[in-house]
Amino acid sequence: MKLNLKQIEPLIKMAVEEDLGTGDVTSRLFIKENPITKAHIISREEIIVCGMQIAELILKQYDEKLSIKVLIEDGNAAHVGSRLATISGPLVPMLSAERILLNFIQRLSGIATTTQKYVKAVSGTKAKICDTRKTIPGWRLLEKYAVRCGGGFNHRIGLYDGILIKDNHIAHIQGDFYKGLVNVIEEARKVKGIKFVAVEVDHVDDQLNHVMNIDGIDMVLLDNMGQWQLKHAVEMRDAMCGKGKKPLLEASGNVTLNNVSAIAQCGVDRIAVGAITHSATSVDIGLDI
Repeated sequence: MKLNLKQIEPLIKMAVEEDLGTGDVTSRLFIKENPITKAHIISREEIIVCGMQIAELILKQYDEKLSIKVLIEDGNAAHVGSRLATISGPLVPMLSAERILLNFIQRLSGIATTTQKYVKAVSGTKAKICDTRKTIPGWRLLEKYAVRCGGGFNHRIGLYDGILIKDNHIAHIQGDFYKGLVNVIEEARKVKGIKFVAVEVDHVDDQLNHVMNIDGIDMVLLDNMGQWQLKHAVEMRDAMCGKGKKPLLEASGNVTLNNVSAIAQCGVDRIAVGAITHSATSVDIGLDI
């Protein structure tokens, strides 16, 4: 679960600049000698850790002399009172870095922890928990990394690496729906650098039966369907495809922790959950000097 730190660096620099500005005037007033000290990043609740990979990059924006020893790596569980890392270096820049450092770690660990709850809820089924493009602008790579740390899977990163033909696209197909979609799929397969070709359907009997007869579709997105519709869709897919290659079926829309287990038990392959990013709550993590 590696991150491309060069891609993340502009976001971190922006966060530091908007908070630090011309300097930490409060810490300068109280601390004159700037002694070398240590601080511990402490978890104050049960979490899945995320953000340790970027912690050093954040600290170095304040002072090259700040160093960090990570004790619990990203993707691992931490308990109440667990030390996630130890920071060493001059006190003033350490205090200055505290809020921005914690903002990143708390937010990302919150996403990883929320994702893990969904993953556990579908345990015992074949369904994978997947993210969406519902992310904070500028944070997408980090938030999708946090999803992976929580045991989830990334859908497409953006509009450029996967083709998802949605209802608003299908509405512009002129004439025969089936023939028009066949032509679009043929063109889609020629696009370089894409992970998949997916089609969204709103109705099982009106659309899915046509979609299943089209070659080149990797995945079908079942949008806002009830459990009986999802089961029907799985049965239709399995009956039409037999033992051959079957497009993956992904449930999407109004997925919560209360219903995700029941959705998974319908037999779908993937469940798209926007809530693991857009509704994740930051966890409680502190810096103790």
